[in-house]
Amino acid sequence: MVTSDALFVCSTAPRLSLSNFRNCRMAIQMRVEEQRTNMRRQKGFSLIELLIVVAIILIIAAIAIPNLLRAKIAADESSAATSIRQMSTAQITYAATYPAVGYAATLGTLGPADPNCTAGPSSSNACILDNVLSTGLKSGYQFMSAGSGGGSGAPNVQFVSSSAPVTYNVTGVKNFCMVTDGVLRINPGPAAMAPDVATCTAYPIAQ
Repeated sequence: MVTSDALFVCSTAPRLSLSNFRNCRMAIQMRVEEQRTNMRRQKGFSLIELLIVVAIILIIAAIAIPNLLRAKIAADESSAATSIRQMSTAQITYAATYPAVGYAATLGTLGPADPNCTAGPSSSNACILDNVLSTGLKSGYQFMSAGSGGGSGAPNVQFVSSSAPVTYNVTGVKNFCMVTDGVLRINPGPAAMAPDVATCTAYPIAQ
């Protein structure tokens, strides 16, 4: 306020005394310094401030990304376990529908020939599973299901449905499988899908 009053006096007074002149000079210097300070404030963030912001963002990312990855793995594993149950139920349904064949020899047999199953169900394409799961890939997991034990034209009397992560420790860390007894089993570790009943039966039972 003093600075503004002094500048007003400087601009309106026709003649200035020595003391008023000094006041005017001081007021002008203060106004110039105030303008310089305002200009410096309006230039934006300093380099140090930007580096601090970047460091904070990196710390947050380092904390959040592993948690997001674990959540994604948990979701993929839950989906895989559900898919194994669906495949095993489909095998039972298939064997009941086509008793002369028994359990389906391949996973694709349980699905449709096309997405809409326009040709209708048959022993080669039963349309029991959807066209996504029957391809053998879903939600970061790979799947297979195979009936066996028939031989010489006899119906298949057992089956195994199994799965494994597409990329271990990225899409999952557990293998899931199920055989004719309908019990879900888990193999926690990097391994290929259980290819047969004996391999799956050796897995620990899911708790």
